[in-house]
Amino acid sequence: MSKTASQTHPPKLLEQVVAKLRVKHYSIRTEQAYVDWIKRFILQNGKRHPLDMGATEVEAFLSHLAVARNVSASTQNQAKSALLFLYKEVLGVELPWLDNVTQAKVPKRLPVVLTQAEVQAILSRLDGTMWLIVSLLYGSGLRVMEALRLRVKDIDFARREILVREGKGFKDRVTMLPVSLVEPLKTHLQKTQALHNEDLAAGYGDVFMPMALDKKYPNGGKSWAWQYVFPSIKLSVDPRSKLVRRHHADEKTVQRAVKKAANFAKINKLATPHTMRHSFATHLLQGGYDIRTVQELMGHSDVSTTMIYTHVLNKGGKGVSSPLDVLG
Repeated sequence: MSKTASQTHPPKLLEQVVAKLRVKHYSIRTEQAYVDWIKRFILQNGKRHPLDMGATEVEAFLSHLAVARNVSASTQNQAKSALLFLYKEVLGVELPWLDNVTQAKVPKRLPVVLTQAEVQAILSRLDGTMWLIVSLLYGSGLRVMEALRLRVKDIDFARREILVREGKGFKDRVTMLPVSLVEPLKTHLQKTQALHNEDLAAGYGDVFMPMALDKKYPNGGKSWAWQYVFPSIKLSVDPRSKLVRRHHADEKTVQRAVKKAANFAKINKLATPHTMRHSFATHLLQGGYDIRTVQELMGHSDVSTTMIYTHVLNKGGKGVSSPLDVLG
C-alpha cells in the first residue's frame, strides 16, 4: 500500500502553527490573525525560515509596522504575540531576546459613554433581532461577540442570569438578564428553535462545539441546548471542519445597525456596540452600585479597569469646585 502525501511529507510551518493553535483552543479569529502575521514576517524577510532569523529581524518587522505602516499599538502588539507564539509554541525555541523586544504602549483613552436618553434614542431606532442584541449589550454589559456566541443553555430564565462562556481571557462569568428582555427573548428563541428544526429536517442542524466537546458528545452539536441564541440567517462552511453549519450572526451587522441608529438619532458621539457596554458600567455606578459588583459583572480581572468608568461621576475633577467659581 502506497503512502499518502501527508505520510511522506512533514506538515509545512503554517500548518504546524494552525495545528498548535487548535490544540490550545485559540479562537478562529486569533488563528487567522496569527497565521497572517507570521506569513507577513516570513515574506518581508525573503521567505527565510524563522529559525534562521532572530532579534534583528523581529525588531525591524515590528518597527516597520509602526513607522512605515503606521499601525496602532494594539496591532503591533498582536504581531509580536504571533511571533512569540511561533517561536515558543511551534518551533520550541526559547529566545530570551523576544521577551525584551519593545512592547508598544497602548494609549489610555477614556471610554465613550452615552447618556440614558441617548441609549434610548438608539434602541428606539432598532427593531427585531438587532434591538434584542443591542439591548443585551446595554442591559447585561456584554461584549458584542459574547452576545453573538451565547448558546441557548447559557440563559437561565428562572434565575434571570446569563452565563458568559470563555469571555475575554478565557474567563467565564455570570451577569444579569434584564426583566424587560425575558419575554422578548423567549419569543425570539421560539423562532430560533423553529429554524433549527428546519435545519435538522434538511440534514443539517449541527453547530460548532468548543474545546473538542464534539468528540465527547458526538450528537451534542445537534441538540437545541447548544444552538446559538442569535444564529446566522444562512448556512456556511465551517473553516475548520469543512462541515456545512449555521454559525452565529455576524458582528458587522450589529456594528452597522448601531452606527445607522446613532446617525438617525443625531448623536454626535462615536457610538459603537461596545459603547453600550461602557454605558452599562457607568450607569450602574451612577445608580450607586458597588464598584466590586460592577467589576464582577463586567468580568474585569483588576478593579483598576473598572475604575475608569468613574470619570463620568461627580468625583475627582468634576466634583471639585473651581477657585474661579467661589470668587462670587
